[in-house]
Amino acid sequence: MRGSMQNLAPVINRAHRGATPRLAFLSAVFSLVVSFSAAAAPIPLYNIYPAGDEFKNAGISMAIVAYAVGTIAAMLVLGRLSNHLSRRLTAITSLSLLLLGCLLLLNVHDIGTLLAGRLIVGIGTGLAGSSLTSYIVDAAPSRPEWLASFVSSQGPMLGVAVGAVASGALVRFGPWARDLIYLVCVCFLLPSAALDVISPETATPTPGAWRSLLPRVSVPARVRHLLPVAAAVFLATWASGGFYQPFMPVLVEDQLHTRSPLILGLVFAAYMIPSVLGAPIGGRFTSAVAQRVGMITFRAGMIGISIAIAASTLMLFIIATIVAGAGQGIAISAATRGLLHGSTLAERPPIFSAIYLLCYSGAAFPSLISGQLSNTFSLPQIALGYGGLAVVATLFTVLGARNPQTDTTGNSTCDSSNATGSPIQGTVS
Repeated sequence: MRGSMQNLAPVINRAHRGATPRLAFLSAVFSLVVSFSAAAAPIPLYNIYPAGDEFKNAGISMAIVAYAVGTIAAMLVLGRLSNHLSRRLTAITSLSLLLLGCLLLLNVHDIGTLLAGRLIVGIGTGLAGSSLTSYIVDAAPSRPEWLASFVSSQGPMLGVAVGAVASGALVRFGPWARDLIYLVCVCFLLPSAALDVISPETATPTPGAWRSLLPRVSVPARVRHLLPVAAAVFLATWASGGFYQPFMPVLVEDQLHTRSPLILGLVFAAYMIPSVLGAPIGGRFTSAVAQRVGMITFRAGMIGISIAIAASTLMLFIIATIVAGAGQGIAISAATRGLLHGSTLAERPPIFSAIYLLCYSGAAFPSLISGQLSNTFSLPQIALGYGGLAVVATLFTVLGARNPQTDTTGNSTCDSSNATGSPIQGTVS
């Protein structure tokens, strides 16, 4: 049960030979949380933007798609750039893009501005997802053994929860309802970049930066057998997060009978925070067992959410949201741990690019479809569709989950090419 976890941290920290760069780790964690907090800032604002057809469910769904498209594009094109330009430089660049996006979103008066701002924020988040998570894994201390996969997979969840709650509170109690949260984000993004500037570098830059911009997804051959189940986990869980964002204002108004942005942020956090708290539970099991446990829990929560929405039962809705969030935390962290098993410095950025590519595809495409269907189908019917997706993904995970392959000594198995850190690559057109 503990074999894969015991092998993860020593391999991850091999480059440091016991000397953990704590400043790099802490600054990267802080920057990752701040990045995703900035990305989540608009969620409580969606129901206070100007009234009109363009800001209805379909328009908000397009804003989520624009953000996801920016993130996916960054993952495909920029995902391996930190191997060539250094972790710090790409991390600082990602924070600069997020800063630019926040400044643009200070002046949202039409859907076009919102879409443009979310696209830029998406690009910044995509670059942060690959560079900062790799930076974290490079610099993470060897103990506790689950820390690297936990922080890299759940830091974004914590950031989204913090951003949504902070945004809702500032809209409810602060001045400049549509602007203050972005000013606060700027005030956190600037010191985040400053911390990254003074932090030690963990990866030696290598030639080939321009060639790395060719869109590719790279996963080491030794963990490629884990990818189908991991994809099911990422797609299903992030799809539910994509469901919450465009439909949250309607859910809050129907279930809680309020349009308060603070309540909106708190309900969204009720889904994200249990994800962060649930992730360490998965560290007690092997990757395969934790994925099964997580997805079964997630499925139970999503079925409960569908029933609660159809029956307008507030208490069941909140309980089911917490259960689904905890389940997704266990499953996502375990899937990430499996894919990172035995990873080298050069392999981590493309692995995280593949992970976030799957995650944001899960958030974007179902949101695009459900946004269009919202004019035809009711919210309970759409929620039922997401519940069905959770059931299918859970069955696939229960039947197909596997652990990283290990040899008789308990170490990751890999061929000679992958021992040097050369991943199997597939070109994406």
